Amino acid sequence: MVLSAQEAADLADRWFAARCAAEDVATAVAEGADHGELLELTGALVNLAKEAERLR
Repeated sequence: MVLSAQEAADLADRWFAARCAAEDVATAVAEGADHGELLELTGALVNLAKEAERLR
């Protein structure tokens, strides 16, 4: 599979967003976030990871 430069950049952007969301989850856990906040953050992480795995 060959990606155009734009497709590769878009994919990298989606993976960066997913990594940032994972870091947000890790920070929230380290800071003792409540269950509701963790549910929200992990939901966002899952959605970003799903987006990141799609090739457009």
